[in-house]
Amino acid sequence: MDTTLIKYKKRHGYNMKIADQIVDSSFSAIINAPIEKINIPEWVFSLTEAEYQSCSPAHITAAKGIGADGRRMSVNVEVIGGNPMVQHYQEEISKPHRLVLTSFSDVFTPTGRVVIHVQWELSVKAINDKQTEFTNRVITHATDEMMLILAKQGIPFETFKAQRQPISIEHNRGETPLFAASIERQTLGLATGKADYRDRF
Repeated sequence: MDTTLIKYKKRHGYNMKIADQIVDSSFSAIINAPIEKINIPEWVFSLTEAEYQSCSPAHITAAKGIGADGRRMSVNVEVIGGNPMVQHYQEEISKPHRLVLTSFSDVFTPTGRVVIHVQWELSVKAINDKQTEFTNRVITHATDEMMLILAKQGIPFETFKAQRQPISIEHNRGETPLFAASIERQTLGLATGKADYRDRF
């Protein structure tokens, strides 16, 4: 296994490493607002639970905080492919028109919990003076811990990857236009979307 130390965190007394890529998914949607009025970090770090839920039936809850190093965090809980997932996003690049967040995310599978690394990139570019193109890109990698767990369970990584890829891609496809609509609402000062948690099950 080719394991690259890109980023790590302490877990169970050792440095977790990023391993093989699982998926790189990117979708775009139109925001009917001029780019100079859009601020992606402001949107992400002011996103209410109800607004987050309105962007996908898979979204359960979201909270904001500050990490130990002073960077802003967004902790999101969602269910993807029937598996609950806790994202611990921390800002890496934070500009009005581009935000990059990373997370060592917990995925609760039928065979136990595994940790994957997620890089979430949100960006916008102008189409004209009234419209903006929003792009939602998600890149996920296995961790060395996850690879060891899969090996112990006799699950080939390629099998896990083949099962996970279409689920992740479809989730991204569905939430992207709804994220764009949410950014548009905030930018134009419109009412916040609301969701009923009972619709999630």
